[in-house]
Amino acid sequence: MTDKVRVGSLRGIVMRGPGLTATLPFYEDMWGLSVAHKADGEAYLRGTGAEAFLYGLKDGPVFGIEYVHFAMPDRASMDALHAQVVAKQADVVRPLGEFDDFAGGYGFEILDPDNRRLRFRCDALGQDEAPEWAKPRKVSHVVLNTADLEGRQRWFEDVLGFRVSDYSADQMVFLRCNSDHHSIALVRGDYASVNHVAFEMPTLNEFMRGIGRMKQEGHVPTWGPGRHGPGDNPFAYFVSPSGFVIEFTSELQQIDEATHEAQVWSRDIPENMDRWMTAGPPTPAQRAVMQGRPDPGFPELRGDGESS
Repeated sequence: MTDKVRVGSLRGIVMRGPGLTATLPFYEDMWGLSVAHKADGEAYLRGTGAEAFLYGLKDGPVFGIEYVHFAMPDRASMDALHAQVVAKQADVVRPLGEFDDFAGGYGFEILDPDNRRLRFRCDALGQDEAPEWAKPRKVSHVVLNTADLEGRQRWFEDVLGFRVSDYSADQMVFLRCNSDHHSIALVRGDYASVNHVAFEMPTLNEFMRGIGRMKQEGHVPTWGPGRHGPGDNPFAYFVSPSGFVIEFTSELQQIDEATHEAQVWSRDIPENMDRWMTAGPPTPAQRAVMQGRPDPGFPELRGDGESS
């Protein structure tokens, strides 16, 4: 038996919703991103790292995810991943080939069981790194709500080669595709939706300065700053003008595959949610906003790809 092909890394995410591009100044002037590309009804923002873009805004009728964006290291690994997802009967909704958007490159797109689009790309446009104090470097992780936590966990493991890093009781699972503790996390919810998107600051000092910049502009964290147990990362959550939860983080735990063993972190111990005990557990209002709005995804695409 051969090892599963694993996704290489998380590139970022593109969001959609009514009037989303009108919120662009928030991300430029406050959050610390810069425009990489704009077109009619869409905008793509980069951080200080080499990715062409980390976060996208696309106008549309429904609030939700346009696609979650992943990388593979080269065309050979992309071909191998494509063969694996076809063998696992995932719905391929964009055939393997060249992309014709501004980032270019080679890859394909599938639907997950919650009808979310997942895009895989290699040989994409890159940017020169542009370090700037207290500005996000990359998207650290994307957290998704689902009504079938166990089923979605198995799908990410079986189809895309993700591995479990830790659990938060029976309510959350943290999944990795590389040494980062988690690139995707799944939360038990009433319906499919985006929980939050986390942006990585290079250092703890820059993490704190980013919070300060937001505070000076009148935006205080809705939860944080604190430090999580699973992942050992500091956190500060904010709500964007369009109602999506976004996070500053840093220093995410790096996993040693040879020694790491997943553990279950009890939610009955407050320090498991916040090791510093500066933020404490999330409030009911915070949990509600992280549950998000129901996202139907793209069920109309199901069965239209290369496999179903």
